[in-house]
Amino acid sequence: MPSRRGAEADALPVAAGPGRFGRQALAILWPAFLMAGVLDALVFVVVDPGSLAWFGTQPIEWSRSAVYSVSFLIFWGVIATSGAITGLLEAPEGGG
Repeated sequence: MPSRRGAEADALPVAAGPGRFGRQALAILWPAFLMAGVLDALVFVVVDPGSLAWFGTQPIEWSRSAVYSVSFLIFWGVIATSGAITGLLEAPEGGG
């Protein structure tokens, strides 16, 4: 038996796209992610993760994948922070 509430009540809710904040976050984080990958590759073409040391004294006793992962996250954070600061500086006066 059909519902008496009408077709609108039976329709599934439609997810809205990302809001303004989501679009800004994606515009900063996605390019930063890509560039962090490129920078990670470029750095480790030159630097051997097994030869890294803490401030030149004791060797870092991490696996290669741990060094790659941590450095990628650091690069991503630094590049994303740079993009976010640029976004703040480009924001129109008056916040809108």
